Amino acid sequence: MDNLCCLNAIVGGRSSCSSGKGRSHNGAVKYGFALLKGKANHPMEDYHVAKFTQLQGHELGLFAIYDGHLGDSVPAYLQKHLLPNILKDEEFWTDPNRSIFKAYEKTDQAILSHSPDLGRGGSTAVTAILIDGRKLWVANVGDSRAVLSKNGQAMQMSIDHEPSTERGSIENRGGFVSNLPGDVARVNGQLAVSRAFGDKNLKLHLRSDPDIQNADINSNTDLLILASDGLWKVMSNQEAVDIAKKTKDPQRAAKKLASEALNRDSKDDISCIVVRLKG
Repeated sequence: MDNLCCLNAIVGGRSSCSSGKGRSHNGAVKYGFALLKGKANHPMEDYHVAKFTQLQGHELGLFAIYDGHLGDSVPAYLQKHLLPNILKDEEFWTDPNRSIFKAYEKTDQAILSHSPDLGRGGSTAVTAILIDGRKLWVANVGDSRAVLSKNGQAMQMSIDHEPSTERGSIENRGGFVSNLPGDVARVNGQLAVSRAFGDKNLKLHLRSDPDIQNADINSNTDLLILASDGLWKVMSNQEAVDIAKKTKDPQRAAKKLASEALNRDSKDDISCIVVRLKG
């Protein structure tokens, strides 16, 4: 995988492969990420956020995966604006759930009204905010996924928004779900997720409200994995946790996960963040 991630072929102005790592101020929490361009004949459409920041006397770990479709303008916009929109909300410290919900909706409205072109493409999102290493808030729209490991057992912290499971909502909005062309259920035969940012042409039939979950981080919680569906299409939650747990360095763990997804013939862009919650 290191060789793959050192190719750094430039595709559409972006590296086809990148990885990196960092840690919290006190070094207790470490993270690593790896992004690998898929085999599809278009530029890389996955974007990520992985960093620690200080805000109002608190340390926040900010992590996100944005998996774009029909171009990279929407995931690029989300990378820049979604998490800041959550943190700017005046209710964040008293009601994080409400702030996250409002920011997701507000950001989608901004994308749709921003310019004629920005909202034409779309993107999934999965975001994770770690507050002082003790409280985790996860939200998602689409099928990028967050998985928490508790004593080595995988716990899914997000909900995959797929047309087959949200058919009723789509049909109530005047859309339809079709497996043609191909064998994947799609909204109006076009989009393989039932919730997304952007997608102006399908917005009447799509939702962009997030599912939100939270967890207390304690001595039993060891890992958090965020990844695009390029990983989850070929790997179960538990398999991903088992692979990541074997490697102490989270950057190497993220690379191993991406490499394994590629070995299992994932065709999609593969993006992965591994957060080691216990040093």
